[in-house]
Amino acid sequence: MSTGGAESAAAEAMASEAYLAGDAVREARELVAELCRHFYLQGWVTGTGGSITVKANDPTVPLAQQLIVMSPSGVQKERMAAEDMYVMSAEGKVISAPVAKPWPHKHPKCSDCAPLFMKSYLMRGAGAVIHSHGMETCMATMLNPGAKEFRMTHMEMIKGIKGHGYTDELVIPIIENTPYEYELTDSLAEAIAAYPKATAVLVRNHGIYVWGDSWINAKTQAECYHYLLDAAMKMYQLGIDWTTPEHGPINSAKRLRSVASLGVPNGCHTAKSSKHCVVLDIEGTTTPISFVTDVMFPYARDNVRKHLTSTYDSEETKEDIKLLRIQVEEDLKIGVVGATPVAPDDAGKEEVISSLVANVEAMIKADRKITSLKQLQGHIWRTGFERKELKGVVFEDVPEALKNWQSQGMKVYIYSSGSREAQRLLFGHTSYGDLRQFLCGFFDTTTGNKREARSYFEISQSLGVDNPSQILFITDVLQEAVAAKSAGFEVIISIRPGNAPLPANHGFRTISSFSEI
Repeated sequence: MSTGGAESAAAEAMASEAYLAGDAVREARELVAELCRHFYLQGWVTGTGGSITVKANDPTVPLAQQLIVMSPSGVQKERMAAEDMYVMSAEGKVISAPVAKPWPHKHPKCSDCAPLFMKSYLMRGAGAVIHSHGMETCMATMLNPGAKEFRMTHMEMIKGIKGHGYTDELVIPIIENTPYEYELTDSLAEAIAAYPKATAVLVRNHGIYVWGDSWINAKTQAECYHYLLDAAMKMYQLGIDWTTPEHGPINSAKRLRSVASLGVPNGCHTAKSSKHCVVLDIEGTTTPISFVTDVMFPYARDNVRKHLTSTYDSEETKEDIKLLRIQVEEDLKIGVVGATPVAPDDAGKEEVISSLVANVEAMIKADRKITSLKQLQGHIWRTGFERKELKGVVFEDVPEALKNWQSQGMKVYIYSSGSREAQRLLFGHTSYGDLRQFLCGFFDTTTGNKREARSYFEISQSLGVDNPSQILFITDVLQEAVAAKSAGFEVIISIRPGNAPLPANHGFRTISSFSEI
C-alpha cells in the first residue's frame, strides 16, 4: 500500500472510531432505552418480547452507511440502560456488544429480530424499526385466519401512515408465524417487496414490524397502527365493518373476510358465501392486447421523463424512485439486460432522471411484470386519464356481460399484472362509461405471480368462497389457466383478435365473446 493509501485508511479508521464513540451513537443508545421503557408501558414489549433499533444519526454520514443501535434479546426491556445496547455496522455486523451482568441476568445476546430489522434497513432505507408484541397486533390477525392482508379505510388515524389519506385503503400484509424469529426473514422480505406502499408487516399470532425514515416517523406510525388495529377489534365486537367506507353492520352469519378493494358496490356485499365469482384477466380478455402494447405502454414510455420532472419532489414520486433504485440494483447484480446504474441524488435532478428513464424504457421494452415499473406506469397513466389523453378500451361484449353478472348476483373481480390503480383507471374511463360499478375488487402482482397456483389460492381465500371451484377465471394465457386450474378454479380461455395461438389439445374450454358464457 502506498503512503497516501495508508494515511487514507488510517484517517477512515480514526473517523469510524470517533463516530462509534461520539454523540450520535451515545444518543441513539439512550434513545432506544428510553423508547423501550415507554413502549413497555404501552404493552408492546412486555415479557422481554419485542425490540427496537435506530440508526445513529450523524449528518456527516450517509444514511445507508450509518451505524445501527439495537436492543438485546430476552431482557427486561423496561430496565435497560444505554450500555446494554448492541452497535452494528450498516451491513449488520456487530461492532460493539454489551458487557455481561451477574446472575440472575442472562448473558447478552443480540436481538433475534436482527436479520428482519436488516431487511427493513436494506430494502426500504429505514432510519428506525420497531417490533411490537402489542395484543391488538396479534388479535387483529385472528379475525380472518386465512387472510394474507389486514384492510381498513375511512379512519382519521390512517393519515398518520406514510403515503395515506383519510379516504385511502390501508393494507398491511400478514405473514405466518414460525417457531423461531429468524425463520421469518424470507417471508418478511417477500412481503416488503410485494407491498411497496406498506410501512409495516403483521406476523400472525405474534406481532408487527413497523419502519420509518426516522425514529419519530417509525414511532408515530407504530402508534397509529396500534390505534387502528385496536379500533378494528372494538368495531368487530360491536358488529361494525371496518373495511368499508360506510362502516355498516357486519353480517354475523357470514365468515369475516378481507375485502379486495375500496368502493365496493352494494350488490357485492349481499351475495351469499356459496355464490359463484368471476375473476377476469385484462389483456386479451376484456381488452385488446394492442391497446396495452400500442397505446398504454408507449404513453408511459413517452411521458416518463415529463412525469418524473414535474413530480420529482412529491412523496409519491420519491417512493417510486426508491423502488426503482432497489430494482435496478438487483438487476445489476444478476446481469439483467438493459439495466444501468442509477445516478446518486447528489449528481443532480437531471442526471438521476436520465438514468431512471433509461432503465424504465428497458423494462417496458422487455414487458417486465415488476411492481416498481407497474406502480410508476400507473401514476403516469393516471395523469393521462385525468387529462383525457387516454380512454380505456374494452371489447363490446364486456359491458353487457358485467351488467348481466351483477344482476344475477355474481361478484366480478379483476386480476391483472397491471397495478390495481391502473386497473381502476382503465375501467373507470371507458367509452361505455365508468364500469367500476360492476366490479367488486382488483388484484395485481402483490397477490402473487399470475402463473403460480398459490396466487389463485390466495384469491380464493380473499373472496371467502366455500370451494375454489365456485370461482370462474377467464384468461388468454395458457400458463395462467393451468395455474388457476391447479388451485381448483373453473377456467375458460379467451380467444380474441391478436391473442397468441394455443397449442393443440390444451384441454380448456374457449370462448371468443363473454356472451358465450
